[in-house]
Amino acid sequence: MADSFANKLLNWYDKHGRHDLPWHHNQNAYRVWVSEIMLQQTQVTTVIPYFNAFMERFPDVDALAEAPVDDVLSHWSGLGYYARARNLQKAAKTVVEDFGGNFPETQEELETLTGIGRSTAAAIIAQAFGKRAAILDGNVKRVLARYHAVPGWPGQTAVLNTLWQHAEEYTPDSRVRDYTQAIMDLGAMVCTRSRPACNDCPLQQGCIAYARGEASQYPGSRPRKAKPEKTTWMIILEDNEGRILLERRPPSGIWGGLWSLPELDPAYGSDELQDACEQQLRLSCGEPELISGFRHTFSHYHLHIQPARLSVTRRDGIAEDDRLRWLHRDEALALGLPAPIRTLLTEPEQTTLL
Repeated sequence: MADSFANKLLNWYDKHGRHDLPWHHNQNAYRVWVSEIMLQQTQVTTVIPYFNAFMERFPDVDALAEAPVDDVLSHWSGLGYYARARNLQKAAKTVVEDFGGNFPETQEELETLTGIGRSTAAAIIAQAFGKRAAILDGNVKRVLARYHAVPGWPGQTAVLNTLWQHAEEYTPDSRVRDYTQAIMDLGAMVCTRSRPACNDCPLQQGCIAYARGEASQYPGSRPRKAKPEKTTWMIILEDNEGRILLERRPPSGIWGGLWSLPELDPAYGSDELQDACEQQLRLSCGEPELISGFRHTFSHYHLHIQPARLSVTRRDGIAEDDRLRWLHRDEALALGLPAPIRTLLTEPEQTTLL
């Protein structure tokens, strides 16, 4: 049964799979690793330009390990989940310092690297080294959950263990590099999250969910919880030389390590922003312009951002350091910025409310 599953999948892949993705060229452990981290919860079409730009700037693990963290975060800006970028560089430094710049070739050693879990390690082993290793990314989970009608959300331990058992069972001893790409492609191109193209699927005949007419019910959904709603002022402070004050966020937490705009407590009214800047930032400012607010959604809460622009009339009360910088817009945009902050700085013509 396992051979039949793999053979059907490989025959489909030979005719319909993706054979020309950027990380397929000059394939090595470094390129496979970066692509796998970028592809976590992000579609291939979104990742391709980021991957190409990243490889141009950081062509190998040594270049990534030696780069300034701001440079790494800048090339990650827009992909989200910025801890992944920091973990990527941390792991690169470990590869250089502890493994002489060569990626380890065993599951156990790869999983010691920051940010590399079981499936990512397996993808590197299979695709970079051509060794047998079972992967279980989101696409593979969906294919196997439907094929076997595995009930429950894959985030639950028992469900995940069942899917791993199936993944191990079906992974062949030969053509493992093609097989891992094939099953990912099938999930991305045919066995899609919504409206799967079951009539085009090479595994249709053995698929239990298809036979029951229940493909859309697998895999099970994460139990829903209402996301909390939070609000903040984002303050664009601009001095008479056109420089904007940026603040580096703490290394952990939301937008960790990125440069952002100073924030003020949402309890302040718009008529209190001048006084708040004086008290908290020791700056003298003109009256605020309110910019149209918007909502940004994180994995675990919604953030309502109310931007305000204030012209700084006196800025001698605040000194630059590792946490605060006055920068012109082009300098700011070269740093690692959260996507909403980048938008605010590149679209100053947004509708003002006051």
